Amino acid sequence: MAKDKILSEIKDAEGNARKMVENGVKSKYDRINSARAEAREIIKQAEADAHRSAQNAIKCAEEAIASEKETLVKVGKTEAETISRKASSKVDEAVDMLLTEFERSVHA
Repeated sequence: MAKDKILSEIKDAEGNARKMVENGVKSKYDRINSARAEAREIIKQAEADAHRSAQNAIKCAEEAIASEKETLVKVGKTEAETISRKASSKVDEAVDMLLTEFERSVHA
């Protein structure tokens, strides 16, 4: 009977070892799946953060462009007004010169 008892204990030990291995494998796969899910969440959060950062950068760039545009428009208007004033002041002079040239060509 001692042999039967020993064989029974060996079978029980093998069964326990098999269960431990199965539990270890299951635990390993559970941890892997959990880590993958966590990694997906981290990536999702990083993508959301990157998107927000990109949107902020775009907004700042648009504001800078709008400010630069406003400055350029003001400078352009000022230059246009200056040119217009100079041109207006020379209209009489140009008319006189044209009349003089016309009279000169008529009398020639």
